[in-house]
Amino acid sequence: MNIEVRGVTKAFGGFVALRDLSLTVPSGELVALLGPSGSGKTTLLRVIAGLAAPDAGQVLFDGRDTTARSARDRRIGFVFQHYALFKHMSVFENVAFGLRVRPRDRRLPEAAIREKVTALLRLVQVDWLADRRPSELSGGQRQRVALARALAVEPSVLLLDEPFGSLDAKVRLELRRWLRRLHDEMHITSAFVTHDQDEALEVADRVVVLNEGRVEQTGTPEEVYDHPATPFVYQFLGSVNLFRGRIEAGRTLIGDGAVALPGPAPAAAGSAAVYVRPHLLEIHRHPEGESHFKAVVGRLVPSGAVVRVELTTEWGESVQVEASRERARSLELRTGEEVFLVPHDVKVFHHPGR
Repeated sequence: MNIEVRGVTKAFGGFVALRDLSLTVPSGELVALLGPSGSGKTTLLRVIAGLAAPDAGQVLFDGRDTTARSARDRRIGFVFQHYALFKHMSVFENVAFGLRVRPRDRRLPEAAIREKVTALLRLVQVDWLADRRPSELSGGQRQRVALARALAVEPSVLLLDEPFGSLDAKVRLELRRWLRRLHDEMHITSAFVTHDQDEALEVADRVVVLNEGRVEQTGTPEEVYDHPATPFVYQFLGSVNLFRGRIEAGRTLIGDGAVALPGPAPAAAGSAAVYVRPHLLEIHRHPEGESHFKAVVGRLVPSGAVVRVELTTEWGESVQVEASRERARSLELRTGEEVFLVPHDVKVFHHPGR
């Protein structure tokens, strides 16, 4: 099922949540709607689901305008952040609910319902909890039950609103990998809302980055991370160092010492915002090549397989470098000592004439 959103605008009083927004969710893909709080992610998901009506624009499923159709008519499976399970029902009855309330002419026989629910619980790996109540389950187990309930009605589209937002870090990691494997088995067109960059990059086929009700960039996880289209995307996706620089005579310069950075620069002179990821800066004891600058070591913070090194550049800006533990150990870095930083990849956003 292909989903197309065309020129959708949605306001709540004076607050405009979506601004003439358009995007496509290709059939069979798992798409992440990623952005900060207030960017319009959940509103967009609810508009796609038919739970909120747009003020302008259209929502199309496989080319058919569904804007005026109800959520039930759209055959949507919706998984809420806080599960929304029926507390008085067992796990089995929660999953069976959508099948039991169908109109009589579309309702399956009881034996078929039981067979289908049992298969779904086995699929999401909670079949052994069928007789439990939601209050007896962990957060991760409840989320799996909520997903099974959404799948029970055989939706053409699966929508998930911050599906792992209320879980602790370890459970989130386990469940997002499990969701990816489940999607690879079922291939239902799916979209999920998240503000967690790692979650979006790890799970999704495609990432839609939202900001202030607009789409900043759409692409594969590799495209949006390695080739951000705007400064917002670069800053929002992962750690980054920002240097204020300028373009002169075909070179990108940063710092008081006019350090020239590698790579081609725009032809027109002007100011520039220069971004570089912490893992793309190398620390050396001695100058390396032409594109290097001095910095003073501040704190060293071990973090898993890397060491985060906080430094201050020779012109007074803070900068962070991620080095492997082996590299940090070999350098024998000490607080207060002077080193040289070499950038290996930078992204320049040019402001001509400024």
